[in-house]
Amino acid sequence: MRRTIARIAAIACAAAWLIGCAGLPTDTAHRTLALLPADAILLGEQHDAPDHQRIHSEAVQALAAQGQLAALVLEMAEQGHSTTGLPRGASAAEVQAALAWNDAGWPWAAYGPAVMAAVQAGVPVLGANLPRTQMRDAMANTRLDGALPGPALKAQQQAIRLGHCGLLPESQIGPMTRIQIARDQAMAQTLQAAAVPGKTVLLLAGAGHVDGSLGIPQYLPENFKPKTVLLQIAPTQEAPKSIVNFDSTWVTPSIPATDYCADLQSKMPG
Repeated sequence: MRRTIARIAAIACAAAWLIGCAGLPTDTAHRTLALLPADAILLGEQHDAPDHQRIHSEAVQALAAQGQLAALVLEMAEQGHSTTGLPRGASAAEVQAALAWNDAGWPWAAYGPAVMAAVQAGVPVLGANLPRTQMRDAMANTRLDGALPGPALKAQQQAIRLGHCGLLPESQIGPMTRIQIARDQAMAQTLQAAAVPGKTVLLLAGAGHVDGSLGIPQYLPENFKPKTVLLQIAPTQEAPKSIVNFDSTWVTPSIPATDYCADLQSKMPG
């Protein structure tokens, strides 16, 4: 009987390992440090998953405590904004001002703990997203269509279709894909600029941006070594998202289902 139980446990552990062996929330430090050495660690989140933002904060603290954190880089703030020059004791208001934080788009209550942990550790926090002022130019820049290999470009376009629940006119798929590519390029540039030999840069972004076949890693030079992590909500009925394009997958507890398409449809004209 004991042998049977042990075999079942071993099989369960092996299955968990295949999807990243998520472990408990308290394992974040161990899992983060296990990714080193790396020029950058890219955490790909689901934006409405509180456990993912908690992991952000824990990862920042783990790397900072070991003196390994070169910078915290954010999709949630625009390129050109940073906390460089702020003291460790800077207030949350001062940090938000330095990053030109948009609380309506990115709730400070969710992302503030990770940002403040970096500031208090004396680590710069850098905005990395494409500035809104550059989005119109990106939409019209047909040169961005050649930034990805053909199959990857088609996959990125399909991701845009699905991400907008099939509600976008087909004429908008190309321009919206260019914005996604331009955002990934901007974040890749910021990562490279923040790199410090012997340390790692931590990036917080949506999972699509971290996808190794479509996102930021596509725009990093070969000598830049990132590690990509998919933060995956435990599935209820569907199988886990493919982990082929990520170095690791950390599974977090499920959250109440949300009809994102209904919400998007209510916000779109027509």
